[in-house]
Formats: sequence, C-alpha cells, structure tokens
Amino acid sequence: MLLKEVGYSTCLVGKWHGSSLFNSGKQPQPDHFGFEHWFATHNNASPTHKNPKNFVRNGSEVGQLEGFSSQLIVDEAIDWLDKKEGENPFFLEVAFHEPHEPIASPESLVNKYLEFTDIKEEAEFFANVENVDIAVGRLLAYLKEKGLDSNTLVVFTSDNGPETLNRYPKAKRSFGSSGNLKGMKLWTTEAGFRVPCIINWLGKDTFNGTTDAVISALDFLPTFSELAGAGLPKKILDGQSFASFLKTGNIQRQKPLIWSFYNALNERVVAMRSDDWKIMAQLKTKEGYLPKILNVHSGNEALVKNAELSDFVLYNLKEGVQESQDVSKKHPEVFEQMKIQLSQEYQELLNDSHIWARN
Repeated sequence: MLLKEVGYSTCLVGKWHGSSLFNSGKQPQPDHFGFEHWFATHNNASPTHKNPKNFVRNGSEVGQLEGFSSQLIVDEAIDWLDKKEGENPFFLEVAFHEPHEPIASPESLVNKYLEFTDIKEEAEFFANVENVDIAVGRLLAYLKEKGLDSNTLVVFTSDNGPETLNRYPKAKRSFGSSGNLKGMKLWTTEAGFRVPCIINWLGKDTFNGTTDAVISALDFLPTFSELAGAGLPKKILDGQSFASFLKTGNIQRQKPLIWSFYNALNERVVAMRSDDWKIMAQLKTKEGYLPKILNVHSGNEALVKNAELSDFVLYNLKEGVQESQDVSKKHPEVFEQMKIQLSQEYQELLNDSHIWARN
C-alpha cells in the first residue's frame, strides 16, 4: 500500500498466505494490502504443482490450468508487465509454491536427476528446485529484454528452512538439507529461519560478494519504502531499512531480532538474536510448560500472555552455529543482560501484537 501511494503499480503472483479465509470478504485479501493485480492460491498449489486448479485472479476463480505452478506464475507476471500502462515504477511479488509439498516436477528434469540418485522422490525434489530456477531465469531475461534491468532491485529468498522428510504423509519428497544448522522447518533453531538471500540491484553499483550480515524479511518493508521515497507507518516497526547495506555489505541492527513460535517442534519456542549472541527460552504456565498452540486466538490469549519465560540457554553463533553448546555459564554477564533484554522485547511483542486486536 505504501508503494502504491507513491505511484507504483503493484502485483502479486503465487502464494497468498496472509489470511485464514482466502478470497472472502470476511478477511482482507491481497487488494486490501495494495496489490492492484493478484493471481494466487491460499496456500499450496492444488492438487500439486502440476495443473493446479485453485488459482484465483482478482477475486475470480480461474479453474484448471495446464503447466507447473512456477512457470504459470511467471507467465502471469510477464503478462502483467506487458499490459502495465505508463512508465511508473512497479512492485512485483513472485511467491513460488515450489519446493513445498505436494511436489510435482517436469519428467524431463526428473530423469536428469535420476543420474545422481536411485530414489525417484529425491530426483523429483531436485527437479522441483531447478524448475523454480528456470522460472526465475525467464523473468530476469524478460526484464533485460524489455530494458527493465537499469534500475530494478531483485530479491530472492525463502520464508523458512527445509521441510523434514516424512514429517507428515505427503512430505515424501522433502529432501531439503539444513547442512550444519540445527533443526529444520518449524524449529526456532537456526535451521528454522536462517535462509540464503540473493540481492541484485540491476543497473546499480552495489556491494558485490557474500556477507554474514544479519537481515530479516521484516526489513523489506522499511527498505523498499526508503528506496521508493515512501513514508512509513507511525507505529514502531520490528524491521529496519538495509538500504546502506546494499552499498557496504554491513548493517548495524538497531534492535535485536525476536521470534516466538508456539507450535515449534523444539522445546524452546522463543528466541532472540543480538549480534552473534542468541538466547532461547521455554514458556511455563502454572500447570507446567505451555502446550503446543497452532493458532493463537481470544480463547487462549490469557494462557499465552500469562506464560513466563524459563529454561534459558545462550549460544554464540560465531563460535558455534550448530547451537550445541550452551555458553551461559561461560559468559554470565552476557547471559543476564540477554535475559533482561529478551524479557523486555518479548513483552513488547505480546503487547503490540495485532493478534489480540483482531480477535
């Protein structure tokens, strides 16, 4: 909405998972958030990535489509760019479904990867990732062909870590790896939310290389707003602009990053990172540890709000990204400081959450 207000054309293609009720007037849909054109599914492409039948375009159901989701949404993006009127700038969000289950991939790509594995499901996963790569390549080639590569910021990243193989019945092709990081998707350890991010400002001179600087998806809104000359909401944001990072590859975070996930697969559902330090905690109620909660609502609001942080552990991610060694006793002063800071930040998160306002 902020970019739209300063003259940007806006489009979303792919996955829309910003509401419980998709394509319903009872909850905000993509257009309520400023997308002039949208072509999306609520969550996954259904029944699979191949020939999906659950896409909606600007509120109207599209019906059965032929092709694979990643290519279909890039087709839509290119078509929208072709039809966009005027020379005004654009904001385009391309939210790929792949490689989320249920996975389906072009047979030619699957056969390619069967040369490297005897497990067909694994080959299907690899093929799924390459199909996204091909789709991204098509979109970038289009930008260059149309002369849109002189001042376009391209950000490619993921929303979370890899799914655990066979965590649920349909996850039989989830062969993603978290490498040396602890955990997987749905964990509050590093593998749950540390993901690669590729940023390329086409046509501009920027920092060129790799960096360990920590940025968050929460930073996208203030960054895009600053670069576009748009204002920001008056409320305090958890993210910050990384516009200067694009030049230097460095960023000094103004406040720590905090996560709380009440349905996490690991025990410590609250985590906070400040520089190289990361503290994690469980939540306790009068009856014991807070039970796993899938959806927070007015019915369990008091339970969540009254739970207290407990069982703290401290890690230094520079010394050990695997989060295998609790260093709280080795660094007692840092530990006490981080405990106080986490308590403050978590309470602020609880107090200001939009969840309570909408229930």
